[in-house]
Amino acid sequence: MAAQYDNTDAFQGASFTMADLSATTFRSCDLRRVKIVDSWLMDVNVSGEIRNFRVNDVDVTPYVEAELDRRHPERVRLREMRTAGDFRAMWETIERLWSETLARAERLPEAARHERVDDEWSLVETLRHLVFATDAWAGRAILDAPDPFHRLGLTHSGYPPEDAAALGLDLDARPSYAEVAQARAGRVALVRGILDDLTDAGLERACTRAPAPGYPEEPRTVGGCLRVVMEEECEHRRYTVRDLATLQAR
Repeated sequence: MAAQYDNTDAFQGASFTMADLSATTFRSCDLRRVKIVDSWLMDVNVSGEIRNFRVNDVDVTPYVEAELDRRHPERVRLREMRTAGDFRAMWETIERLWSETLARAERLPEAARHERVDDEWSLVETLRHLVFATDAWAGRAILDAPDPFHRLGLTHSGYPPEDAAALGLDLDARPSYAEVAQARAGRVALVRGILDDLTDAGLERACTRAPAPGYPEEPRTVGGCLRVVMEEECEHRRYTVRDLATLQAR
């Protein structure tokens, strides 16, 4: 069985020479300032926050961003949001896109909605994560709700399980798609309610609570928190569309 390294800094600053790293998986890792020289990079799949990414001395970041914008024009609208009206229009777009995507998913068998593609989150897991993201950035940070977290919420992979349990989350739950869809619908309505009464001045209101325990204490505004929610929605829908294509092809 291949070795597995979790939550370690043992390789920080390390140098690998003539090492066989084929079929290795790096997930939620800090790979900033990594240098790969005279190596074989074929059939490689890289995803995440990509900036200043040079391949054979060519920065491919602008090409990647432009191609993603072409495929997913909602990304452009997301970056261009300025007014409360922009935020409302963006959320309407997100709701429409997700409605179309879930309609595709609901034509698949229940088992397929729980199936992982290349060990990425299944559709059900993705929706559970969006429930958590909305609870954290909208329910807790914006609305300052005393107990905002739905038990079916799913944190990002690096969040300590004991902290998730303290929030009332059941990470080991195995809910049906219908159960998760119901929780998700409530969170979509919650964001819509925030946006209904939002003003331009309200976008700049300071949020005094961090999204969840363990998140850095730093200045946050209503607009900034809403932007995080919408970025999560857009990016995870992109992954979902990608994986649905694979599931439908099967």
